[in-house]
Amino acid sequence: QVQLVESGGGLVQPGGSLRLSCVASGGIFRLASMAWYRQAPGKERELVGTVTSGFSPNYADSVKGRFTISRDNAKKTVYLEMNMLKPEDTAVYYCNQGRYSGSTYYPVYWGQGTQVTVSS
Repeated sequence: QVQLVESGGGLVQPGGSLRLSCVASGGIFRLASMAWYRQAPGKERELVGTVTSGFSPNYADSVKGRFTISRDNAKKTVYLEMNMLKPEDTAVYYCNQGRYSGSTYYPVYWGQGTQVTVSS
């Protein structure tokens, strides 16, 4: 069973930066595709971005150029570096481990989430 634990959320002013971390246990991390999702109040959970086992990232259009996903297989950790944050980035951010079938990512295991609030 895979367990995912996120950290790094908090309150930040518009235009600021935050880095989220997600540590995985169980499973074979280096072979896994990882993702970050977010869910804002009253909205559906949405995919922020993914990183494959081959370190290839993909991003939602809403965060391209501002967010960066990376991974450290030795630490079994995936990161989400968020820059130029906007109030609309406010959400609970979830780490996920899943799999790709073709070009579609399928989420499997979820972390508990970490709150990110962008406000002045």
